[in-house]
Amino acid sequence: MSLPSLPPLNVTSILHQYGLRPSKGLGQNFLHDNQALQQIVSAADLRPADAVLEIGPGLGSLTRYLALLAASVTAVELDGRLFPALEATLAPYRNVRLVQGDILKLDPAELMPAGDYLVVANLPYYITSAVIRHLLESAARPRRIVLTVQQEVAGRICALPGEMSLLALSVQVYGRPQTRAHIPAGAFYPPPKVDSSVLCVDIYAEPVIPFALLDAFFALAKAGFSQKRKTLRNSLSAGLKLAPAEAEKMLAAAGIEPRRRAETLSLEEWKVLSGEYQAVKTN
Repeated sequence: MSLPSLPPLNVTSILHQYGLRPSKGLGQNFLHDNQALQQIVSAADLRPADAVLEIGPGLGSLTRYLALLAASVTAVELDGRLFPALEATLAPYRNVRLVQGDILKLDPAELMPAGDYLVVANLPYYITSAVIRHLLESAARPRRIVLTVQQEVAGRICALPGEMSLLALSVQVYGRPQTRAHIPAGAFYPPPKVDSSVLCVDIYAEPVIPFALLDAFFALAKAGFSQKRKTLRNSLSAGLKLAPAEAEKMLAAAGIEPRRRAETLSLEEWKVLSGEYQAVKTN
């Protein structure tokens, strides 16, 4: 699909017109660079029948592109001060619905009742992990999530065994993450201190860890990463309140060397270990 080209919004002029200043507390950095906007919609790979949930539309720069390419856009903005500017920018687009609220307090299944949808978001760093988890643990998970996040965070989410983290596991259990583009700090106003990446996560029809084992998996992962310098034997013993010998026995049953560390395990190894932990809990 050929991407549309829209005249860029004059962010500083709009802010001045409406008496607005970017909020540091809300992590507001408004994306205005057309090339970056096109890279985001390209990563989303939108189809004409798609429904999109946009989180943090800001002044509507990206929302305009989404509205041209998708059937409908539901844009959730926390900052009510932005609504007069947002409504003016988006007035020509009849397929956009604006919602004021905190995405972490809203149910995605209620926002997107039809079920099949994509998420596009330019997220401030401090809520990235919470938003991802909120979306992926929803009863109505999106088909694809496209996020503009700090470059370092995108790298952590796409990590391989050896450099895994709780964040990487929490995403990779639900979908396949890929970094699709680099966005320099200068593409935003005001420019953040670091560059960003466009992260695309294609969501699996079913999680890698079976639903029946997800609670056990997350309990294990949290315990394993709670004391990263410790071996799995010791971190799981402390985090799960197991005797060290019991933790070692559980790891051995899963075929995992007890002296390994959490960041070295693959998702398949966590899956086997989750089954062993579930058995320990039920006996």
